[in-house]
Amino acid sequence: MKIIISPAKKMNKDTDSLEVKSMPVFLDKTEALMKWIKALSREEAKALWKCNDKLTDLNFARFASMNLRQSLTPAVVSYEGIQYQYMAPSVMEQSSHDYIQKTLRILSGFYGVLKPFDGVVPYRLEMQAKAQAGGCKDLYEFWGEEIYRELTKEDSVILNLASKEYSKSVEPYLKKGDIFVTCVFGEWREEKVIQKGTMAKMARGEMVKYLAERGAKYPEDAKRFDRLGYCYREELSGENTYVFLKEG
Repeated sequence: MKIIISPAKKMNKDTDSLEVKSMPVFLDKTEALMKWIKALSREEAKALWKCNDKLTDLNFARFASMNLRQSLTPAVVSYEGIQYQYMAPSVMEQSSHDYIQKTLRILSGFYGVLKPFDGVVPYRLEMQAKAQAGGCKDLYEFWGEEIYRELTKEDSVILNLASKEYSKSVEPYLKKGDIFVTCVFGEWREEKVIQKGTMAKMARGEMVKYLAERGAKYPEDAKRFDRLGYCYREELSGENTYVFLKEG
């Protein structure tokens, strides 16, 4: 089984806390994206990133001096989002580190697929960005089937904790026999499940930690998740969707 999650927009550089153990599998493609972005003007980069002037200046400077093989940070501590705060990799046991390195994969518009302890540099490039590198119309076309193939080269069982923006880079390529289970974390409102962004990110991070602590091997192992007030609801779930509702 592979567990997939989204990256976070905010990133940091931390070469001391945890050790880099591996390099991204698609580094050549990342190199091509980096060169394409470096050739953009500041205004073109700003339009690509859809961010304010302060963030544009920060990321434009990052790309100008970027080296994909030096001063690297393990991906799982480089991303600073809520999901990663709740995953809390810095205080995980060694057994959990070993588990996530083997099982967890971070999807990325820039790197494609990352193992948690792959060495990365801070960047800005969301999967839905209209990056026309290599003559492609966007990053979904740029990555094509490659992310899916990398995820399923050992087995074809995926537990999806990623947002739609990122799971969309995998789902169109699923084949008969593949197992792809999406976890939904929400509340019951007006006779339907309502999923809130921040709460869902918290739950996804907590779910990764939960599965790592138990050495989970199958998607079904997620059904016993009972943290942050969530409980699996069989009657709302299906073969490919596990629904967890926040009680109260």
